Amino acid sequence: MNTLFAETLKTLRQEKGLSQHELAERLIVTRSTVTRWESGLRLPDATMITRISKALGADVNKLLTAATQSDEAPNIIIVDDSKVILSDSLPVLEAVVPNATITGFIWPQEAIEYAKTNRVALAILDIELGTASGFDLCQTLLEINPHTNVVFLTAYPDYSLDAWNTGACGFMVKPLTTQSVRNQLTKLRYPFWGGADT
Repeated sequence: MNTLFAETLKTLRQEKGLSQHELAERLIVTRSTVTRWESGLRLPDATMITRISKALGADVNKLLTAATQSDEAPNIIIVDDSKVILSDSLPVLEAVVPNATITGFIWPQEAIEYAKTNRVALAILDIELGTASGFDLCQTLLEINPHTNVVFLTAYPDYSLDAWNTGACGFMVKPLTTQSVRNQLTKLRYPFWGGADT
């Protein structure tokens, strides 16, 4: 349950003088969908949050931030065979998603074992992991949990075309920045704060 997003949405809607039915019409959803959002039972996905922000004239980042402040901290992993990249990237992720549990891995197998016992909401993967492939790791993680958002992080933009054939939902070029992470959070296939509702 996400009470912060629910309260934020209700407040913004009431400030605009809209009923749940009127907001639902603007968003082309049912009134019961808006009711579930405002009760904290469901969360809209990132695409719908963008639509809500336009319908209410609200800051999309405010809504996204409220959505990520769920009662259950999302698990985010980053896998890179460079300790330097990991140590530089972890603070960036913590700055953007301060409520998340963020874990770095050098070895793909350790990330796989972690994913088997923890619901991974977002996996940021290097493509070249020593003798292993980030593409293969992506496939394994999605087999464990098809709702894991996978985003590739690489120094080689040429890999971007190959990345789209893996089930990943994003691609970032090293080094990781707060802006690139924020951009990716608006494009996730499965919002990591809970079940999507469109």
